[in-house]
Amino acid sequence: MNIFQKTESEVRTYSRSFPVTFNKAKGAVLTTEEGREYVDFLAGAGTLNYGHNNDRLKQALIDYIAEDGLTHGLDMQSVAKENYLKAFRNLILEPRGMGDFKVMFTGPTGTNAVEAALKLARKVKGRSNIISFTNGFHGVSGGALAATGNQHHRGGMGTSLSDVTRMPFDGYLGEGIDTTEYLDRVLSDPSSGVDHPAAVIVETIQGEGGLNAASFEWLRNLEKVCRRHDMLLIVDDIQSGCGRSGHFFSFEAVGIQPDIVTLSKSLSGYGLPFAVTIFRPELDQWSPGEHNGTFRGNNHAFVTAAAAFETFWSDDRFEKEVQRKADKLRKGLQAIVKAHGAKELKLKGRGLMSGIECPDGDLASAVTGSAFKQGLIIETSGAHDQVVKCLVPLVITDAEIEFGLKVLNTAFAEALAGRESQAS
Repeated sequence: MNIFQKTESEVRTYSRSFPVTFNKAKGAVLTTEEGREYVDFLAGAGTLNYGHNNDRLKQALIDYIAEDGLTHGLDMQSVAKENYLKAFRNLILEPRGMGDFKVMFTGPTGTNAVEAALKLARKVKGRSNIISFTNGFHGVSGGALAATGNQHHRGGMGTSLSDVTRMPFDGYLGEGIDTTEYLDRVLSDPSSGVDHPAAVIVETIQGEGGLNAASFEWLRNLEKVCRRHDMLLIVDDIQSGCGRSGHFFSFEAVGIQPDIVTLSKSLSGYGLPFAVTIFRPELDQWSPGEHNGTFRGNNHAFVTAAAAFETFWSDDRFEKEVQRKADKLRKGLQAIVKAHGAKELKLKGRGLMSGIECPDGDLASAVTGSAFKQGLIIETSGAHDQVVKCLVPLVITDAEIEFGLKVLNTAFAEALAGRESQAS
């Protein structure tokens, strides 16, 4: 029994799937203490969009620490925060027509950004109910968990979760059914039993829910329903933001503009804990300290985040390269689907947040297990863990994509052959 098994809580997860001890990481490669290399198709669950230890971000952080830059400062003003806000506003918000949005520094986790978004919506509208969607995932703290669909995570709370009404996500009731029409209908009927909500919270691409990508038309209709019924539209862009979809925000290509957006995961660009909730200026109705926390000011994350914006988002070259790589990855995944059972398997997701849905979790688990043995780190998602999920670093090389696709092709062949032999 090693120190992890002896001392660490049973709540650990990823170390069970990948039972090796990592020592170094660079770009899209993880290296164990024995020196074995693994290509990373997990990227810190979407936290390492710019790869491990990006040189420019690392140097910016080293320089800041060497100069005794502020590490912790609650929510006080600092040069690092100033530089971050300028870079975020000038390079991200203003080019996307969001230059007047307010930036709220929450606790450093995504779930805290969601808590702040829900709390603000309820405060502004004076209503408690929130609309969330089937298979949505918004975090595991109390309020965020109430909006999360996953039974396993909800069961961990040990108490009732209220003030959220669940609605069917796009495609949940099958093709050709626009579930926003149902939402509009129940909100228009005073006898539907659904209390007038303060807001709707939605992921445009459901990461943990199984890479369910909402259609652009459905998202536009959802925005219209929100406007029609005086509800705020919250987009949870924690996993699908920061370039993952092919644009900085996952909703850019859709043509909608939410009232509130949550960001975390790859926001720091370096794997450092960092989250923000951003919103229209008229919604900034907080009293000082009304939502606070000791770690609202991760200055190290400010430094690397500003460096990431300046390095990757000063023009559209990186964005176009992400879109090219996404096309390459998705074509490769589609080829695997075609080669190993187009009826059983299905391409899911959007951008570099894509994967293959299997008929059940056993097959998906066999695939990821086989992939790990071949040197690929990749996980599953979905209600039954049935989706083999690719969250590659956005800076991954073509050769590394090709390696991962080759491994997955072999892994699917092995897993399907094993299933056939068991059946016979």
